[in-house]
Amino acid sequence: MIGVNMMVFMSTLDMSIVNVALPSLARQLNTDFATVQWVILSYVLVVAALLLLVSRLGDMYGKKSIFSSGLALFTLGSLFCGLAPNVEWLIFFRGFQGIGAAMSQALGIAIVTEIAPPSRRGRAIGLIGATVAMGLALGPSLGGLIIEFVGWRWIFLINVPLGILAQWIITRHMPPLLPVKSGQRFDVPGALLAALTLTAYSMGMTMGQKHGFDSSMVIGFLTVALGGLIAFITLERRTEHPMIDLTIFANPLFSLNLIMSVLVFIALAGGFIMPFFLQMAQNRSPSEVGVLMMLIPLSMGLMAPFSGALSDRFGPRELSLLGLLIVAGGCLAISTLTLDSPWWGFALRVMPLGLGIGLFQAPNNSAIMGAVPRERLGVASGLLNYSRVFGQTTGLPLVGTIFTLFVVSMTMETVRIDLDAVSPEALVAGVTGVYRVQALFILVAFILGIVAWIIDRRSHPGKPGT
Repeated sequence: MIGVNMMVFMSTLDMSIVNVALPSLARQLNTDFATVQWVILSYVLVVAALLLLVSRLGDMYGKKSIFSSGLALFTLGSLFCGLAPNVEWLIFFRGFQGIGAAMSQALGIAIVTEIAPPSRRGRAIGLIGATVAMGLALGPSLGGLIIEFVGWRWIFLINVPLGILAQWIITRHMPPLLPVKSGQRFDVPGALLAALTLTAYSMGMTMGQKHGFDSSMVIGFLTVALGGLIAFITLERRTEHPMIDLTIFANPLFSLNLIMSVLVFIALAGGFIMPFFLQMAQNRSPSEVGVLMMLIPLSMGLMAPFSGALSDRFGPRELSLLGLLIVAGGCLAISTLTLDSPWWGFALRVMPLGLGIGLFQAPNNSAIMGAVPRERLGVASGLLNYSRVFGQTTGLPLVGTIFTLFVVSMTMETVRIDLDAVSPEALVAGVTGVYRVQALFILVAFILGIVAWIIDRRSHPGKPGT
């Protein structure tokens, strides 16, 4: 449990710690806004491409060896990131690090479920949830302190001693966890098509920020992404062992709630532009930025335990709808930020976003898992996990593009290498514009939630909580 949770802590810490570092990385590595996004994107793209594939790999060949190998790759990738000489190598090593993260993230909960006694399984899985919340909450403040006092390289190098200790614990204490399935095959073409589609989409969206969306190169990338999506859906419908079993989407309640989850994670992806506002527009120190960036994950963690208990008692539908309304209100509140907003004004605006997501997530997850038969719970669980990664993967370049368009509308110039040359007013316009658009995404999710509530009520007229 300690070894698994150490890896979970490192992977979640690494995600939130890098968000705070983006402005410093852009300055110190002399790169532009469109390129620096790939420090995050390369990581989540690899995780998205491998997550479902690795889940099957663990069932086929044993979970301990795959998890241990992933931990080793993640630790080695962290070392390489800390030693990267320029932004191009850093992006490459972040992708390498993502391979290890995918191998461990896909199997962490499965390992805990297998090794924990049934009487303590809920507590064990709850501990992983607490570890995730702790990693997300500590990352911004720890990242801000590290960047301000010892430099950006140590946000990656800090993982090396932790990874070595976790590897020693797992090697010494984890049971073998032998394979439980046989006769399975990899959907390698599906995984390659998914990776190609997501990469082409991300390349098109980020290159469009630099060269304009009428560029032939950008149009080419987005065309490849659209063609890849069509080919992926066609392939998954015909293959015997698909990476994503598309037949499960025939259930409208499952599909609607999963789409709502993706939209909320796209809204959460907007957090990566906040450090640019706080550090470059308001001239706050990295350590102060780190503390302020803790507010969203802390408020999520504060609300999540109560939302799960309330969902069990009252049903998931109304709670998830209430959560979406609070998220939308938070997005609209953030869209009123100004250059002169004090720290407490920032806090009052962003906390509803975290509280709303914390209220929404557990009931919505419960509705997703409750919409499928027992024999398909594994598939549903994998897709639920994938919705988070997919929302991040698609949300980051989308948010970056929206941010750039609003900044360009103020400056009439593209965001180039020196982000410091962009006026504070333009940065504010970018952030507030993004969150006005995010509020529209959440409104779409709310409408889908209403449709799901109507379908559920008609299907189960006497069911409580519908």
